[in-house]
Amino acid sequence: MKYYSLNKKAPNTTFRDAVIKGLAPDKGLYFPENITPLPASFFENINDLSYNDIAFEAIQQFVSPDIPKDVLKTIIAETLSFDFPVIQLNDNISTLELFHGPTMAFKDVGARFMARCLGYFNQDNTNEVTVLVATSGDTGGAVANGFLGVKGVNVVILYPSGKVSDIQEKQLTTLGQNIKALEVDGVFDDCQDMVKRAFLDTDLTSKMQLTSANSINVARWLPQLLYFMFAYKQLYKTKKEIVFSVPSGNFGNVCAGMMAQQLGLPIKHFIASNNQNNVVTNYLKTEEYTPKPSVQTISNAMDVGNPSNFIRIQEIYKNNFSTLKNNLSSYSFTDNQTKDALKEIHDQYNYVADPHGAVGYLGCKAYLKEHQNTHCVFLETAHPTKFLDVVEEVIKQKQPLPVQIEAVMDKTKVATKISTYDDLKTFLLD
Repeated sequence: MKYYSLNKKAPNTTFRDAVIKGLAPDKGLYFPENITPLPASFFENINDLSYNDIAFEAIQQFVSPDIPKDVLKTIIAETLSFDFPVIQLNDNISTLELFHGPTMAFKDVGARFMARCLGYFNQDNTNEVTVLVATSGDTGGAVANGFLGVKGVNVVILYPSGKVSDIQEKQLTTLGQNIKALEVDGVFDDCQDMVKRAFLDTDLTSKMQLTSANSINVARWLPQLLYFMFAYKQLYKTKKEIVFSVPSGNFGNVCAGMMAQQLGLPIKHFIASNNQNNVVTNYLKTEEYTPKPSVQTISNAMDVGNPSNFIRIQEIYKNNFSTLKNNLSSYSFTDNQTKDALKEIHDQYNYVADPHGAVGYLGCKAYLKEHQNTHCVFLETAHPTKFLDVVEEVIKQKQPLPVQIEAVMDKTKVATKISTYDDLKTFLLD
């Protein structure tokens, strides 16, 4: 498989180089040259396949020939060492739980897959790779855990001060070893802009190999298509058309679901459920894409004012607005609506969601008003105890801490405070 830059001004390259570089030299995101659909029999017989078998068949075309089949099978087995259950709330709504991994967030899949790919590529390399990543919440912890102790790889995580939950901050600032955290005086978009600027800074790139573990990196982004297939395996007998409501920030997750659709997954439609950072919701109403500064919400992992992966979504649908709109709906919800949804889910279904899942649930309800004969699955992207202050206040019920969360609660935060790009550059060069 070869990958091309969406800016169309850089040479095509291999999966290996796309992973190591993160961004193309022309600042563009990488995208696969070809997407070969899987045979219809694959989906007809999906119930007979294990998660590992599904993952191997779905992902191998994107990594071949750079990762041999036996190595890929090992990477998949190590990545998918936890479950992905679908929990039905009523006849029309289910939730796909993506928080059963080590950091209790959906990003564990992509982070673990990418870390193992990069570890394989770097095993005989004497030069170190620096993974530079911006986080609005869960990415940092997942990347830190996934790359912890990986030979020849250093990780530097930028996060906005005061705009991630206490538990999210603990998960990315307490591991030590090859993981370093930078607390940025700003919002997530400031962190992401610094990371992108670093990739283009020849003072840095001439002295070190930088790559990204945000969903701009193909090895972080593509594996996320797998759990849409895992959900279909559990729901394929339903007589209703299946729709996914995806809480959306940087849009890598819903974009990965669309890649699964391109592989032949029988999914009718996607919903991008937004908080008040609603650039895409507005775009689908006006056909005008206008990035704007992010605003802080209780669903902080979605506080993104200029989602990087939306250009990939446009590429999937050949930049045809009508085709895109036929495959994607989008709704935006306030914090008060999100809190009401958390309470409704708890009171009506005895289920505890997190704020991001609650936004996804609201997306389901909005879509079902006009599409009653569908089964809508919202993604529960993080464990509710990662947002204890919000969840416990709304449902008025104390929540027990899972062992993954308890493990970091008493650890000491270690982070370097920075305010400007020059601060980041100095840190990296030192």
